[in-house]
Amino acid sequence: MDRHKFHGNDIPHIKLDPKMTIEDLVEVFSRSGYNGRQLGNAAKLYAKMIEEDATICLTISGAMTPVGFGGIIKSLIERGFVDWIITTGANVYHEDHFAWGLPVKQGHSEVDDMKLYENEIVRIRDVYIKFYETLEAQDQIIQNMFGKDFPDKPFTTAEFCNLMGKISKEKSKHPEKSFVTTAYDYDVPVYISTIKDSSIALNLAVQRLEGKIYNLDFVREIIEQASILFNSKKSGIVELGGGVPKNTAQQTGPLLDQILRRNDGGQDYIIQITDARPDTGGLSGATLQEGKSWGKVQDSHEGIITVYADATIAFPILALYVLSNQKKRKPKRLYKKLGQFYDGLSKDYFKNPAKSKKHKRK
Repeated sequence: MDRHKFHGNDIPHIKLDPKMTIEDLVEVFSRSGYNGRQLGNAAKLYAKMIEEDATICLTISGAMTPVGFGGIIKSLIERGFVDWIITTGANVYHEDHFAWGLPVKQGHSEVDDMKLYENEIVRIRDVYIKFYETLEAQDQIIQNMFGKDFPDKPFTTAEFCNLMGKISKEKSKHPEKSFVTTAYDYDVPVYISTIKDSSIALNLAVQRLEGKIYNLDFVREIIEQASILFNSKKSGIVELGGGVPKNTAQQTGPLLDQILRRNDGGQDYIIQITDARPDTGGLSGATLQEGKSWGKVQDSHEGIITVYADATIAFPILALYVLSNQKKRKPKRLYKKLGQFYDGLSKDYFKNPAKSKKHKRK
C-alpha cells in the first residue's frame, strides 16, 4: 500500500463505555493517532507474534521490578508469551526481595535524600527500600547462593539466574513472587546483559577476595543468544526501554550475518517502548528502522513498532491485552535446549564454505 496516497481507516469520534474491555481500549488506541495509535498497534503486533508461534524475547531496562512489574513478567512466562529474557542485574536483584519477603514500600520523590540516608532508606524515584532489612539481607542471601559451593568453572548469566531461581524456589518465603523462580520452572533463560553493573556482581567481591575465581563465559552467552534466533522459524522482541538489554537481543542478527557470514536477516518483529530520543545518537533512542542497516531486523517497513511512552504505563496494557485474548502456548523450554542450539550453530558454521569469502548481504 502506497503510504503517500489519501487512504486508510477513518478516524472515529471515540466513545468510551464503562463496560469496555482491554480489547476495546486497545482498539480505541489503534484507531486514534500519535503514540496512542502506536501502543494499540504494538499490542496487536504482540498478539501476532504469539499467534505465529514466534520465539519471543523480553528485554528489560531500568528499574521495573522494584515497582512490582515482575508479577506481570511472571504471568507472561506462565502463559508461554515470553520464551527468553535479557535484563539488567538490578531487575533480578530487586525481584528477589519479593521472594524472600524483604520490605519494599511506596515512598515519595520530593524528599530530602540526606534525611533518607540518615534514616537508612534507599530511594528509587518514589520507591523506598530499607538499607539493612532489605539490601543487606539480600546481599547475604546472594553471597550464600554463590559462595564456596558455586561451581568453579566457566558459567553464563543464564546458568547463574537458573541457579538463583532454583534456590529461591526451594528456600525463599514466597517463591511465587519472583519471575526468576518462574523462569526456572518453565526453563526460560534469563540473561543479565551487564552483570558487573549491579549489586549481584558486587556481592561476588567477598568470595573473590577470599580466593574464589568467577569465570563468566560471555562469548558462549552471545553465541547461545544467536543460536536461539538461528533455531527460530519466527523471532521477535518486546523491548522495555533500551540500553544494553535492547542491543544484546538485537545483535543476534549481526552475529549470524556479519560475523558468521550467514544471511538470516535478523528479527522478524520488534516492539520498542522507550522515552529516549533518536537524534542524540544513543542506542536507547535508536530507531528500529536504523537497526535494519545493521541487519538486526528483517524489514524496516513492517513488523516493527516504537511506542514513545513510559514503560510503566504502556507495558501493562500490552501484557493485559495478550493475556486476555491469546490462548496459552506450550512452553518452548529453551534453557534445556541451549547446548543443543549452540552445537547446531557450531556445526553449521564449520560446514559453511562461504565463511572465508567476501560476504554479500541480502
